[in-house]
Amino acid sequence: MISKTVVNKVPKKDKKQALLDSALALFVDQGFHATSTASIAKKAGVATGTLFHHFASKDALLNHLFMAVKLEFAEDISQGILTRGQTGKDLKSDAEHLWQHAIDWALQNPIKQRFFLQYSMSSEVDATIREQAMNSVLHFVVVLIEKGQQQGIIADFPIPLMLANCHGQYLAAIRYFTDHPQWGDDVSQRQASFELFWRSMKVD
Repeated sequence: MISKTVVNKVPKKDKKQALLDSALALFVDQGFHATSTASIAKKAGVATGTLFHHFASKDALLNHLFMAVKLEFAEDISQGILTRGQTGKDLKSDAEHLWQHAIDWALQNPIKQRFFLQYSMSSEVDATIREQAMNSVLHFVVVLIEKGQQQGIIADFPIPLMLANCHGQYLAAIRYFTDHPQWGDDVSQRQASFELFWRSMKVD
């Protein structure tokens, strides 16, 4: 009697997502350069050739993953905007809602938060991908900044520079709350994080 080895196969439609999930975990835990395509495929439960069917290279996989996480983040924030509804009358209140919702997302998605911290300013992610994520995916932040500048509330600096500053402030905040998890639900600490962000943008 010939024994058959039971292999856990990933459904075809789930293979790409399995590869992305595996890459996310390994890139965060081991770093980009220490992670091989073979290890990503093994963790995903697929053949290495399957990885190259979906992604031309490990660099392409990282870029795709970066955009996927950014899109998920943007979609969550956008839903928060729709749920609350931006008043347009109190720009600071609208900005704080976005800020606090973004902090909540990071705290609720610790692995993706760590991915943000490791790769958001990394040269391993293609510069055009980072720029696309900033200007296209997070377009609602651009709208908020432009509105604030038109109203004379937000400093009149170049939009790309303002976006980079917002991004840096956000990364600093989620790093702080990662290092001090006891403050994640503290209202005064959360409020202070927003005030620091707001003061970096508003007109003196």
